[in-house]
Amino acid sequence: MTSTSRSTAHSALSPYGWDEDWADAFAPYAAEGLLPGRVVRVDRGQCDVVTPDGVLRADTAFVTPHDPLRVVCTGDWVAVEPDGNPRYVRTYLPRRTAFVRSTSSKRSEGQILAANVDHAIVAVSLAVELDLARVERFLALAWESGAQPLVVLTKADLVPDPVTLAHLVQDVETSAPGVTVLAVSAALGEGLDVLAAVVGGGTAVLLGQSGAGKSTLANALLGEDVMDVQATRDVDGKGRHTTTTRNLLVMPGGGVLIDTPGLRGVGLWDAGGGVGQVFAEIEELARDCRFHDCAHESEPGCAVLAAIDDGELPERRLESYRKLMRENQRIVAKTDARLRADIRKEWKRRGAIGKAAMEAKRGHLR
Repeated sequence: MTSTSRSTAHSALSPYGWDEDWADAFAPYAAEGLLPGRVVRVDRGQCDVVTPDGVLRADTAFVTPHDPLRVVCTGDWVAVEPDGNPRYVRTYLPRRTAFVRSTSSKRSEGQILAANVDHAIVAVSLAVELDLARVERFLALAWESGAQPLVVLTKADLVPDPVTLAHLVQDVETSAPGVTVLAVSAALGEGLDVLAAVVGGGTAVLLGQSGAGKSTLANALLGEDVMDVQATRDVDGKGRHTTTTRNLLVMPGGGVLIDTPGLRGVGLWDAGGGVGQVFAEIEELARDCRFHDCAHESEPGCAVLAAIDDGELPERRLESYRKLMRENQRIVAKTDARLRADIRKEWKRRGAIGKAAMEAKRGHLR
């Protein structure tokens, strides 16, 4: 990329996160006469790309359409043909981070939701009872993506008692070690300045269920009514999907925001590391277990179970940890033959131990 074209790209794309490292990665494609750009929206095999020549509509057929993890997605930096009808995206640059979940299909394929994200904002509504297990699920995917998670408790104005609100924040903090938890009210404008300061200057993706107040929060961060807002049912906090595609928009204070549709299903996809970070205290305790492969169920010398007995670890946390680890193991095993074999061996080993224990018990009773 020549110094002139490099300067032009920087001035046009820097509000969207372009930097010298992206420019270096793009250099081989610049030599081919292709344009750099960032994908701001994807739908039906086409995408809108912001480039030094403005926002272009481009076809994504050239980019491996049969692998759901390698399709072009919102947040990607891409190389686009400078002209043509239609224009085509030739490739995307290697992703720094990628937010991936498993699909609801029986094939358990991965689905990429957003790329090159610095902050993953998990929106949780205070209009309904907190579902800490769901928060932990979102956080596992966020940590696994490589982004820094952030939990935002929306609709804080519905909890007028400051002591009650403080307890709710503390409950979430206990379930989110190493994660900032903010209570905000878009209706009253409270907490938004702190949130904007935390995510400003980078790329943030907004995640959560329908009815979590994501579109209202997005409008507050963007300073204008960009997203439609639908009423939410008071009984369960659920609303219609007000956002139907993933849109990347520039925030007035710096940085960009990717809003996503409300996610009904949030399945793990090879997120063992993310689960470990969400439950860091359990994995820390596990290092002191007598057996290195302790399942924290009934084994002697289990430091995790001892912490539960001492009241240091909530039993709910261990149950949530087990559930997510089992789910993640099933997903990984479907694409990893070696792991499937290891799991079968472990099942046989535990079965043999259980059988031996029962036989010993019968012998003792005789």
